Amino acid sequence: MKARSLAIALLAVAAAATSLLPRLASAADAAPAKPDTTAAKPAAPARVQVTTSMGSFVIQLDAERAPLTVAHFLKYVDQGFYSGTIFHRVIPGFVIQGGGFDTNYKLKGPVTRIVNESGNGLVNARGTVGLARPGTPHDGDVQFYVNLADNSALDPNPARWGYAVFGRVVQGMEVVDRIGNVATGAKGPFKEDAPLDSVIIERIERVTSP
Repeated sequence: MKARSLAIALLAVAAAATSLLPRLASAADAAPAKPDTTAAKPAAPARVQVTTSMGSFVIQLDAERAPLTVAHFLKYVDQGFYSGTIFHRVIPGFVIQGGGFDTNYKLKGPVTRIVNESGNGLVNARGTVGLARPGTPHDGDVQFYVNLADNSALDPNPARWGYAVFGRVVQGMEVVDRIGNVATGAKGPFKEDAPLDSVIIERIERVTSP
């Protein structure tokens, strides 16, 4: 009797479950799954054009490897902060540096500091763009530099922080080289390495990637 009662109970459960199948199926049929056709394509890397008194060059930014630095840089680009600043430091065979001083050699501000992203795997090779900073690792702000040569001494190592690379010049490297060969000396607050004829950054603006 017990075995028969158990069998009857199991049949009843099975029947109840079976009675749910049409209901579940009809609900699924009423709202069939649709393929996602709105998936966004990967965004093209952001690019900016640096227009100077000696010509223009284009920087492709690497937001994947240096997201904080790129966002920080673009904030100032979008504000028009760089218009009327200068390349105040030029060392042939090393770097050109600018973006912080106006044509009267006064620091523009206010600015904010950014966490050092020099451990992002990008290296200071010729044509790459990095965030300038003083000796302290997390005090980079708006000044940037372009490497005129491979400068591995600026890369991080286990003993110290490096200088964070966040982009590379993809057009107009000849303009960068031309800036890198101007006559330099003492000017404004600088005792050396300042262009004797100011190299002005007229504007930096976003441009469409090809």
